[in-house]
Amino acid sequence: MPADVRVPSMGESVTSAILGRWLKAPGDRVAQDEVLVALDSDKATLELHSPANGVLVEVLAAEGEEVQVGQVVARVEPGEKRDEAPSVSTAQEPAVAPVAPGPTSPSVRRAAQESGLNPAEIAGSGPNGRVTRADVEGAARVAVTAPGAAAAPSVASAGAPAPAAPVRTFGFVPEGEEPEEVVPMTTIRRRIGARLLEAQRTAAILTTFNEIDMSGAMALRERYQERFVKKYGVKLGFMSIFAKAAIEALKAFPSANAEIRGESVVYKHYYHIGVAVSGPRGLVVPVLRHADRLSFSETEKAIAEFGQRARDGQLGPDDLRGGTFTISNGGVFGSLMSTPILNPPQVAILGMHSIQKRAVVVDDQIVIRPMMYVALSYDHRLLDGREAVGTLVRIKECVENPERILLEL
Repeated sequence: MPADVRVPSMGESVTSAILGRWLKAPGDRVAQDEVLVALDSDKATLELHSPANGVLVEVLAAEGEEVQVGQVVARVEPGEKRDEAPSVSTAQEPAVAPVAPGPTSPSVRRAAQESGLNPAEIAGSGPNGRVTRADVEGAARVAVTAPGAAAAPSVASAGAPAPAAPVRTFGFVPEGEEPEEVVPMTTIRRRIGARLLEAQRTAAILTTFNEIDMSGAMALRERYQERFVKKYGVKLGFMSIFAKAAIEALKAFPSANAEIRGESVVYKHYYHIGVAVSGPRGLVVPVLRHADRLSFSETEKAIAEFGQRARDGQLGPDDLRGGTFTISNGGVFGSLMSTPILNPPQVAILGMHSIQKRAVVVDDQIVIRPMMYVALSYDHRLLDGREAVGTLVRIKECVENPERILLEL
């Protein structure tokens, strides 16, 4: 009996994903745990593996199709996998019969309709010749950029006045001739956008700002960096300092580490800190679980590993679920100030920014200090201004005096 290949759970609030490129076709022999296809969600990329040695007998979803958690996308007929070449025999082995191109999926038909294309006229590159979303997007680009695609029909009637030639002025391009490229938005990008809009619709988001004198943190790094690297094999960065400072603030203001669940407030007495890192698909937020139990070196190693795995596309759903508070560092891209958006169901998020030397007043003297603007966006349904400002001030105090974190003062 064939074994089903199903879409697994991909983390909290993720109900569907986009099917990537099939690495096997119907009739191919597969080994147990061999990768068959990848899934893309707005949080992570996940590989689907063969459940057994055998033959891939059926593919039930096309590349680029949106599939739901629990949906069967393929079936494998179990049987011994043969690595050796088949022996020559007079008896002909039964072959998997070719399957006629299957119908297009609803999502593919919808994409074709939005692009003004007929799916029947698009060459399919998916399993059994099915038309995929990538085929539609490619056809749409060709239609837009094809010579004469937007040209009006010529008028050949005698005596018709010839259209006036466009007047070309130096420095200007006639209207309609400006170079453009129209590329359909990827499903992943649309899903991320929908999630962010939903967060803004369902939460009363406000942002409070402050600035941090980074002199103390920078002096700490300079003083111990060489010994830290020699002992732990990783650099001491600012993110671990901010993570520890955030935990101290969340302990002081538990509402910032809570969740609104229906008509109740869930206070979480654990600290799973999400740390935004950049990958090829954009920003992802892996979670440092029980971050309060991690040392500075363990925190730095975990963040470095998350960054590498994000760049390699190796982060899984378990890496991204369960966060109670998020830290986003727009400063690595040069951002001076921003208002981060909540990551539901969390009720607060901290935004770090670029460090710039500025003139500030210290003990009635104007001095130059390395300063960073920080922002805390929060759900005003649960946090009032006092708690939100208090959370950010506590973070500021801990970062400006990092020894307070170590001494828990």
